[in-house]
Order: sequence, then C-alpha cells, then structure tokens
Amino acid sequence: MQTARNFMHRPLVIESRLPSDTGNSSAPARRAMLAKIIREQVVGRQSELVAMLRKLGVGATQSSVSRDLRELGVAKLGDRYVLPDATVTPINDFSTLKQFVNALLTAGTNLTVLKTAIGSAQSVAVAIDTARWPEVVGTISGDDTIFIATAGAREQRKLGDRLRAIFGR
Repeated sequence: MQTARNFMHRPLVIESRLPSDTGNSSAPARRAMLAKIIREQVVGRQSELVAMLRKLGVGATQSSVSRDLRELGVAKLGDRYVLPDATVTPINDFSTLKQFVNALLTAGTNLTVLKTAIGSAQSVAVAIDTARWPEVVGTISGDDTIFIATAGAREQRKLGDRLRAIFGR
C-alpha cells in the first residue's frame, strides 16, 4: 500500500488515446485538403471527412474539421457538403423567388419575419444574405419562415420597404 506522501509525489502521466489535431498537418494544409475532398467527392458527414483526412495522413478530429468547415464557408446542400462559389456576386434579381414569399410581418423593432411556401425559406434567406443589404444584420431560416434581424427600427423600415418592393407583400 502506498503512503499518502509517496502517492502525492509520484509523477502523474496522462496518455491521450485521441488522434492528434496537430500531428503532421497545419490548419491551412488541412483546410486545403478538406476543400479538395469536398470538391472531388460526395461527403455528407464530418466523421467521413475525418476518416478521409486520416487515410491521407492528415491529423484531424471532428472538432478541428468542424472549425475548418466553418472557416472555409462550407455549406450543406441536401446530404452533401459544398464549397462556397468564389465568384458569388450580390443577387439583385429576386423575380424567381417572388412566388415563394407569402407574407411579410414585423416582430418588435428589429425583427422582420417572412413566411414562405414550405421548403422555400432557406433559398430565400440565402438570396437575402448574398445580396448583402446594409440594413440586414443576419437571417435565420426554417422550413417556411425566415427571421431577418436589423440593427433598429429605421433599418427595419428600410428593409420592409425593400422587401415590399421586391415581393409585393
């Protein structure tokens, strides 16, 4: 039996059985490899990406891949990850989306709510985000509803005018 004194002075060694995040790869190199994988293959789960990176000798964990995906601006389209289009230009033509917007409402002084056809909210929200309107702080979309945040009442009025001009609601 060990005495308290020996126990307290014994060196403590903790071994990690988790794969190293740093290993032989830097974050920029790992991100470049992730982008290559996403461009060339259909991948829908972070665990698949971790396995592919490891197979290529790149150290990665789910948390590092998650950070990398966010840093790269990767989105999930259906059941696969996709890279952002580097040539995206602000959208000014909402004519194809007009048919999906059913109602325009306000909730307080800085939240505008758009009701859309079922399954259309994300497409409309992405178009609004891509347009980069200065009055829009951000959007959150569900299946048929979009919350659009503005900095205040003045910006909300400007947004409302813009949306009514586009969608006629």
